Amino acid sequence: MNTRAFTLALVIAGFAMFMVFTYVEDQKTSLIKKYGSMSSVVVAKQNISEYELIDDSKVTIISLPQKFLSPGSFKTMKEVENTVATVPILKGEQITKPRITYPGESTGLSREVSVGKRALAISIDESQAVSKLIKPGDRVDVLAAIDYTSGRKHMQKIATILQDVRVLSTGMSISNNLPLIGLKTPQVIKKMKLNTYSNYNTVTLELDPFQVQKIVHLLTFAAYKPYLSLRNINDKDTVRIEGTKLYDILSDKDQSEAKSYFADKYKKK
Repeated sequence: MNTRAFTLALVIAGFAMFMVFTYVEDQKTSLIKKYGSMSSVVVAKQNISEYELIDDSKVTIISLPQKFLSPGSFKTMKEVENTVATVPILKGEQITKPRITYPGESTGLSREVSVGKRALAISIDESQAVSKLIKPGDRVDVLAAIDYTSGRKHMQKIATILQDVRVLSTGMSISNNLPLIGLKTPQVIKKMKLNTYSNYNTVTLELDPFQVQKIVHLLTFAAYKPYLSLRNINDKDTVRIEGTKLYDILSDKDQSEAKSYFADKYKKK
């Protein structure tokens, strides 16, 4: 074996490695000078909807050159835990301060109300609200007792006043599980349990301005509170429904007897 040739080869290899190392370091220095050093940044692990609560299951940390960091970006998961997205955030996008907020006044009910709509709360009990199984985001019909004849039972009726109405909140629970003013988000929020959110006495509906007037009229002048019937969330059909009077629930024989009774009772003297 030629020792001189082997030694020369080692020297040449070492020199080549040195040159490569020097080149890489020069490039690295050049890139750092141009784009900045690598830094951690929090990005969305999945698509995040507007008003959605952010936790560690929805974000992750990656490294990027500082020049590619968005203003207001975050470096640690703890900084964004239990915040709320104020705009939709796509998978892979950086989480930044202008795009999130902490639950409070800015994430209250008003941001849930669609443009052109209004929020109106009505008091309910279990019989009026499907045993309080109605939840924010559900769709309901509104039924009311109509009595415009001063107690003449054969003229009273039950009518469907509104159909396919969105439920904005039940008590303090809002559509996207955001708290109202003054309430704080729990440190750990898991899947919703049925009995956890059933303790409420009001339901807030999303209505147009004229519908608000109709409901307020009922609440102000009607003897009985309106009822809510729960719809399938995907059922958007509205149908023409005639009001139900006493005669509609009686048999033919009973109808005849009732008509005779009321004719005698209210006949003109």
